[in-house]
Amino acid sequence: MKKFSLSELLATWFYVGKAPFAPGTFGTLAALPLAYGLEQAGGATALLAAACLITVIGAWAAGAYMQERGAEHDPGEIVIDEVAGLLLLVGAWHAVFAEQIPVQPLHWMVGSFAMFRVFDIMKPWPISLADRRVKGGFGVMLDDLLAGLYPLAVLYVLYTFFATALELPA
Repeated sequence: MKKFSLSELLATWFYVGKAPFAPGTFGTLAALPLAYGLEQAGGATALLAAACLITVIGAWAAGAYMQERGAEHDPGEIVIDEVAGLLLLVGAWHAVFAEQIPVQPLHWMVGSFAMFRVFDIMKPWPISLADRRVKGGFGVMLDDLLAGLYPLAVLYVLYTFFATALELPA
């Protein structure tokens, strides 16, 4: 009988990361109902608070899980980092853009999911640098937090450009 591991339960986001393929994608999908519920319950504040809490818990869980398995680098089944990254993106989106750009929940869910996955998979600089150089549980979390901020930066630049070009309120 396998011994229960709290770090495994949390690091794999309740075993979603054990999916036979694309565990990061499934981890991000599993974060969407949580993001929606937090957004409905408390808006940006609830989303950002949850992202911070899950980051702290995730750094511990990922580090402990890797130590239990003797893993040197971020194993694919650790997906709590995807949850924290998506919550950071959605929370920051609501904090920065909710007043200027009202978006239907389905749209922000699909858009956040797609943009987050693109940046998480592509790992442009400095995400790739953090992924290579920062080790342990915090390193596992950091690259996904950065991947959560990249779409926000892109959206900010696009919105600023289009707001100026279309004379929208910035």
